[in-house]
Amino acid sequence: MGNFSQLDSKLDQLAVQAASLDRQRGEHHVALFDQQLFHCQAKLLVPCVKEAQATFESIIREQESGRLTNLRAEYLTDTLLAQMAAIQRELSTQKIRKSEPKHSSYYRKPINQLYQELAQHNEWERRLREMVFEKQRSLNHCPAFQQPQMQKELLATEQRLKRCSEAKLKIEKQITFREKHQ
Repeated sequence: MGNFSQLDSKLDQLAVQAASLDRQRGEHHVALFDQQLFHCQAKLLVPCVKEAQATFESIIREQESGRLTNLRAEYLTDTLLAQMAAIQRELSTQKIRKSEPKHSSYYRKPINQLYQELAQHNEWERRLREMVFEKQRSLNHCPAFQQPQMQKELLATEQRLKRCSEAKLKIEKQITFREKHQ
């Protein structure tokens, strides 16, 4: 069970890297991955990371409710690891492309994109607040032996919320700056 928390933080890490890569390069002209691997058929990395996170959450949820058969566990785990490997591959090939010279307009995101990112962050922040609230409630009502685990989960979620709020602030500052200097 221990390596689940590592997977969780690895997924968080991939989400951050994917978001920054998507911001840098925008939408790909075709779906990034095979439909077998990602049903979302996204042209950006973030939705793919979200799908991997959903796969991970399915494993946890089904295990906690006792519905996880060995076959299903194997299938979900294989899927998750393949999804994570694909995302990491995509991120690492990007480092190679980064060294290519870029046009200066490349660094300036259109303001409507900033507004979209802001809306996305607002939504994430709202969901994370709900998760913090849920985990706080669970912690208050769980048996003593589960408390250390629940406290860890609560802390991790609070940290994610903090990072999300900080990112949102950055975007708000960018928007303010751009509106002043148009």
